[in-house]
Amino acid sequence: MGILVSSSTRVLVQGITGREGSFHTKLMLDYGTKIVAGTSPGKGGSYVHDVPVYNTVYEAVREHGPIDASIIFVPARLVSDAVYEAVDHGVRVVVVITEGIPLHEEIKFVNYARTKGVDVVGPNTPGIITVGGCKLGIMPAHVFKRGYVGLISRSGTLTYEIARELSKRGYGISTAIGLGGDPVTGLDFIDVYERFLRDDETRAVVLIGEIGGDAEERFAAYYNKLASKKPVVAYIAGRTAPPGKRMGHAGAIISMGMGDYKSKRLSLENAGIPVAETPSQIPILLESVLGK
Repeated sequence: MGILVSSSTRVLVQGITGREGSFHTKLMLDYGTKIVAGTSPGKGGSYVHDVPVYNTVYEAVREHGPIDASIIFVPARLVSDAVYEAVDHGVRVVVVITEGIPLHEEIKFVNYARTKGVDVVGPNTPGIITVGGCKLGIMPAHVFKRGYVGLISRSGTLTYEIARELSKRGYGISTAIGLGGDPVTGLDFIDVYERFLRDDETRAVVLIGEIGGDAEERFAAYYNKLASKKPVVAYIAGRTAPPGKRMGHAGAIISMGMGDYKSKRLSLENAGIPVAETPSQIPILLESVLGK
């Protein structure tokens, strides 16, 4: 079944006529994602890979009925308006691929979506994939094998690498979700883990964190208090980074003694979550927590 998206999810692509939007629409369609429409102001009436294009989300909903999820490929300066438009027209999951969005705008549209009960994936995310059902993002689908491990990640590239490592050891994935690499994201580790707790097909979770911020420490505190839980294995990127070093993502910054590798690892291990030193060690730790 997976979480957030499935084979029945009706999808809208905002920015479908752009280079990235068009390219990834084709790949998502090839995977089986149910894309019912796209939007691109001024391009209404055209088609992209046989998907009808509309000028607005309102027009797409009027013609096709309720839309469950949207994926946004518009430039950073237009993202806020695209998110508000999707939320205001009943879209329940909004995936924001775009990076470089001003922080104050991210805060506003993420908070607005929350008040409406809408899940924002990202910004600056590779997206989400419920394996065998729906790909809503830019990840290479061939590295994901269907199975019972949920994957939550702050890093796009590491998501693919670890999915490949899991497949090599016979593990498959129920849903993989990229939280996004910016300081502000719509979902965090706790939000996604709670959904995996309710998913009958997910038996264990792999958490891929990185230096900077306190998301991993907050998850560890939350996990430690749970009476009923599913096992978690973690990996933290940036083990060798010096203090104050920014590691690619806008959110990966260590400051004022917080967010470094040591503090994250200690918090997770104190909560009973084993932390892998290398991606290849993750399947070995999974065997241990699952009792194989």
